[in-house]
Amino acid sequence: MSQNRFTFAFLFLFFSCIALAQNARIKGLILDVEKHPVSGVNVSWQNTFVQSDSNGFYEIVIPSNKKVSLIFTHVSLKMMSLTVSLKTNEVFVFNPIMNNSEEQMGEVFVSSGNRKRVQGITSVDTETIKKIPGANAGIENILKTLPGVNSNNELSSQYMVRGGNYDENLVYVNEVEVYRPFLIRSGQQEGLSFTNTDLVQNVEFSAGGFQAKFGDKLSSVLDITYRKPTQFGAAFEASFLGGSAAVDLVSKNKKWSAVTGVRYRNNSLLVNSQDTETNYKPTFADIQTNINYDISEKWQMSFLGNISQNKYSYEPLVRQTNFGTVDQPMALSVYYDGQEKDQYDTYFGALKTTFKASSTLTLKLIGSLFHTKEKEHFDILAQYRLGSVNAEDPENASAIDFTRGIGSQLNHARNDLDALIANIELKGIQNWKESQLEFGLKYTRESIRDRVVEWEVIDSAGFSINPPLLILPKNNQPYTPYTGPLLPYQDIRATNFNTINRFSGYTQWNKQSEIGSSQIWYHLGARFQGWNVEGAAEEGKTQFVVSPRAQFAIKPDWDRDMVFRISGGLYHQPPFYRELRDLEGVVNPNVKAQEAIHVVLGNDYNFKMWNRPFKWVTELYYKSLSDVNVYSIDNVRIRYVANNNAKAYAQGLDFRLNGEFVPGTESWVSFGYMKTEENYENKGYIARPTDQRLKFAMLFQDYMPNIPSVKVYLNLVYNTGLPGGAPAYTDPYLYQNRLNDYRRADIGFAKVFVDSSTQNTKTGWLKNFKELSLGLEIFNLFNNQNAITNTWVRDVYSKNQYAIPNYMTSRVFNVKINARL
Repeated sequence: MSQNRFTFAFLFLFFSCIALAQNARIKGLILDVEKHPVSGVNVSWQNTFVQSDSNGFYEIVIPSNKKVSLIFTHVSLKMMSLTVSLKTNEVFVFNPIMNNSEEQMGEVFVSSGNRKRVQGITSVDTETIKKIPGANAGIENILKTLPGVNSNNELSSQYMVRGGNYDENLVYVNEVEVYRPFLIRSGQQEGLSFTNTDLVQNVEFSAGGFQAKFGDKLSSVLDITYRKPTQFGAAFEASFLGGSAAVDLVSKNKKWSAVTGVRYRNNSLLVNSQDTETNYKPTFADIQTNINYDISEKWQMSFLGNISQNKYSYEPLVRQTNFGTVDQPMALSVYYDGQEKDQYDTYFGALKTTFKASSTLTLKLIGSLFHTKEKEHFDILAQYRLGSVNAEDPENASAIDFTRGIGSQLNHARNDLDALIANIELKGIQNWKESQLEFGLKYTRESIRDRVVEWEVIDSAGFSINPPLLILPKNNQPYTPYTGPLLPYQDIRATNFNTINRFSGYTQWNKQSEIGSSQIWYHLGARFQGWNVEGAAEEGKTQFVVSPRAQFAIKPDWDRDMVFRISGGLYHQPPFYRELRDLEGVVNPNVKAQEAIHVVLGNDYNFKMWNRPFKWVTELYYKSLSDVNVYSIDNVRIRYVANNNAKAYAQGLDFRLNGEFVPGTESWVSFGYMKTEENYENKGYIARPTDQRLKFAMLFQDYMPNIPSVKVYLNLVYNTGLPGGAPAYTDPYLYQNRLNDYRRADIGFAKVFVDSSTQNTKTGWLKNFKELSLGLEIFNLFNNQNAITNTWVRDVYSKNQYAIPNYMTSRVFNVKINARL
């Protein structure tokens, strides 16, 4: 352990201490009074000058941390000037309008954005989110390229952060917590993420060590703010996967504003690229709106609403999966009968009012209601043949010429869930000269009605496979008769009507100060939560937890623009309904909150390379977990043991380099190492289901040099294999097999007809658009076969079980058009 810590510390310091000269930068578009771009404008400071190009674009480098006066001159327009004082590596966008009268601009002092740096928050540009290709494009598609964030399922919007699972991530939209459906077990059933990217204004993400004000989860926070429009606008997108439309509305007196979006998605294009031939009829659709009303300068109100309907109709027909080795190629051929019909309907509404009581005190009252109605009904019979294929016969290379095993599997489910979650919260911010106090109180009531009926029968070579965890007479068919009972391989039946009442709150003190000539920031806070589970067969106890947390950051007065930070504390995750339900579907009301101690060391370094801005971020983290609720993951469904009989840890190191590899565009490269293990009932430490050791990702934006209107976007992810390559209901201490590594590259090409830099030069029908582009996307560019799970088939003759991988999507082509008015 000491050697590992020394290695982490060495790498942390090594990668954090690169030194390059520092400056600041000003760029923008120069327009005339008629909003036409002006070329040939001289922008000068002392002996440094640049000239605007044919599109009116200019960019100039100036020294940082000093007052600089820029002069704008043109042969036919009057001179203008601008005085600025910028922080190191600050990029200031200034779009002047030159006219016939001389204009002296005032001084501009630009904040260096230290808030996000000192808090360890990653901000994602909303334009990047819309452009980057992915089978499930959106905010989560971008998050999966960040260090510490892992996923091996391109059909899912769920993600794992630093050893946590899908249930350990907080998601807020306009300060309101949002939820995902309960019953979904496969990524292809998810359809749409809650967040509509057409409505988004800001996206901020923290992968750990977050502040007390954010909430009670163990892994991460995604904080999203929807746009408050200032003028009319409209946008739409259409592709082979569906489409979306959004509109911005503003009243004449500017008191009312609203942004509304409608989306539709159909994953047939992706699902049809898998091994299983199906009749697949999904409809995923939703409508969202964010309405704002300014009652007065001190009082504002807003409403966030969402209605979503996901219908999933799935009728598998046949499947053939080839696997094995070159010397011993094998295949699994399956014929299906039956179908699956699922439906997930969600209704969400939140009302928020903000009152500025004084120049230093702001109060917020937030109420929200979330209602989900879900059903999962299926009867699917699968009859299979397992055998060898003749690789020497190229015309029948996939045909099974020797059958090693035959059998059938019948899966049945009648699962129904109805959940209603209500929240009301009071929040406040009190500001002083150099410090700030944040506080909040919240009440949550969760009402859950759940019926679980699902079973599975497996028949191999004419005899039924008994449940693996029951002690029954030995089954040696077909050689000797079996006299024991015939039972389903899996059989889960439960009915749960539960109510959970929660009270929570937080207080947090923020302060900015100085030590000598260095800037420092303190964030000290604590959360509490108490809860009680009613309606279970066993009476639930009232439980209470307190979670103190702290952050400290320092920015030394160096020529190098660096911020060092340490954050952490105690994090509790009181159980949500799914965490209360054990493997048999029964609710245990006394499941305790999982507890984690976080320590995160971070370094944020801004520097120049190729005379362009770059950022290098390094984070070293360790999490010690107790009262762990052990679980297993099957696709995106999590099943908990619900007994808190384990302890665990997660440790790792994350790096991220981002900047303008290509002028005017942001790209980044991420790398992470992570190890997480658990000790269940003192049996010893083994890998957790989320133990994804290595992660590499690249997000790259470029344009063709000779055709700058043709853009190129690359999204590349590599993750090492997860544990989970073992038969269901097996002892994880006996099976520690891993799935294969996950490798995926998505690329997109877009022909841009109109954008912000060319809008004023367009004539005819194109002048009506602010943006217009036509793109081609190639998902899984290299056609890698990535497995999400394994299907285990028994060979009755050799008594062996074969792992047949369930592959994700293969190479798929998509065409997309984007427009904004």
